[in-house]
Amino acid sequence: MKLNVKAFAITCALIWGVGLFLVTWWIMFFDGATGEVTLIGKIYRGYSITPAGSLIGLIWAFFDGAVGGAVFAWIYNKIASK
Repeated sequence: MKLNVKAFAITCALIWGVGLFLVTWWIMFFDGATGEVTLIGKIYRGYSITPAGSLIGLIWAFFDGAVGGAVFAWIYNKIASK
């Protein structure tokens, strides 16, 4: 069975982007907006535990998830065809 690379990439992008967005708001709800640089903030430039940072993280994570999902599906299809 082959994966549809485009569909898998979009799915991974949405899950990773929306997931990071929701986790950021979850942290802000319980701990408040800190603005501190986190590990993800070191990877995703501009991301922080703030409302603006959650949107920046959403954008970064969306593109990161799309690339990761596309690469994974492409490799899977190459291995599955053998």
